[in-house]
Amino acid sequence: MSSLPPQDPYGQQGGPGGPPPPYGAPPPAYGGPPPAYGAPPPDYSATPAYQSASSGQAWAGPPLAEWPQRAIGGLIDYAGPWVVVFFVNIFLRAALGAVGFLLSVLVSFGLLAYLLWLGHMTGVTGQTPGKKIAKVRVLREADGQPLGSGQGILRQLCHFVDAVICYVGFLFPLWDPKKQTLADKIVKSVVITEAA
Repeated sequence: MSSLPPQDPYGQQGGPGGPPPPYGAPPPAYGGPPPAYGAPPPDYSATPAYQSASSGQAWAGPPLAEWPQRAIGGLIDYAGPWVVVFFVNIFLRAALGAVGFLLSVLVSFGLLAYLLWLGHMTGVTGQTPGKKIAKVRVLREADGQPLGSGQGILRQLCHFVDAVICYVGFLFPLWDPKKQTLADKIVKSVVITEAA
């Protein structure tokens, strides 16, 4: 009988009789575990966060998204669905009369639910379908982490402030040092550009 410990046929040990190396560590020279599939999600908290407006320092985290990038994401998230709902409502009202009117109200509530979902996705992942295509992400200004669902939905609702002043709030990123809309300022968020 041999007194040697059983060997892992796939080389998953970190060394002879030792635990595997920590995640992200390079494999040891003697052939430790292969690197994990894919890369871990970026940790934006590792970058220095904006200090505060009173300290006079500007944003020092990942590069901020430019206005055209943000506009592309917004057009994808909002313009397309609004146009579809508009024409569906016209068709329903014209083709089905009173029943069509009731159905168009339901479709409009569906659009409201969609807008709340966009806020939720912005808060949880920092991205919506449009933001993902435009390669931008919304983060908390203080620590570079996602806003959270509640703050994401609040940010979505605060876009009303951007719109109520003749949509000028959406243009604030063109001249604001942190490229924030009024909604971003209210919930203290920034929009960064994702690395290609």
